[in-house]
Amino acid sequence: MSGTLRVVIADDERPARHVLAALLRGYDDVALVGEAADGAEAVELIEREQPDLALLDLQMPELDGLGVVRVVRRDRLPLVAFVTAYDEYAVQAFEANAIDYLLKPVEPARLRRTIARAQERLEQADFRQSEARRLAAAVDRVEAAAPEPLRRIPVRRRDDIVLVPVEQLATVTADGELLHLTTRTGERHTITYRLKDLEARLDAAAFVRLSRSALVAIDAIAKVSPMPGGTYVVSLRNGQQLPVSRIRARVLREQLLRL
Repeated sequence: MSGTLRVVIADDERPARHVLAALLRGYDDVALVGEAADGAEAVELIEREQPDLALLDLQMPELDGLGVVRVVRRDRLPLVAFVTAYDEYAVQAFEANAIDYLLKPVEPARLRRTIARAQERLEQADFRQSEARRLAAAVDRVEAAAPEPLRRIPVRRRDDIVLVPVEQLATVTADGELLHLTTRTGERHTITYRLKDLEARLDAAAFVRLSRSALVAIDAIAKVSPMPGGTYVVSLRNGQQLPVSRIRARVLREQLLRL
């Protein structure tokens, strides 16, 4: 491949972004054209800059790396390498599908191989179409190979530990380092946990992300009301109402609002 490989980074952890950025700036044949702190920013960045390669963190708030791939317009989708701190099942799935991956902390030699692989792919005349097919296959395999979803959540209540069945949850909302759990009968519990980490352990078919700070059980939704600007307000059977962010409204339409 001749010319410079144009790359974007998406990771909600600033130190991880800085490490990748520093490594990429050390390559004469690479241009870092943008950084995103979450999935929504990544979608906008990719569609605007149309890079050759996107390095996407698998776990990001509101829209994770897999979600970014699903949302980006097909004709703007670049080559993608996923970045993960653990998720061995994802590593295996991407490797089997010839989709590259990087394990945190990212090693310089491994990143160099990713860059070389991207440069080789770009030599293929139909790389965008072939990459879209590979990514779709990888996403399907990751979802099929995901570990057993969490069934109950331990919550401390004074000196006791209460086990809250996941099937009783209606919403999970984030407030700083705290997560507020609300059940379908209106009971409230609070735990110290990151929303994106809890979301990764829940059944993806049973819960949907509404915004950076809110996750809801699909079966607990009573109605979805359109709002100005193409967003929605979700009303739940327990009386809660939660707004849907602009980027998640796009995903919500695809997942829930089509027959």
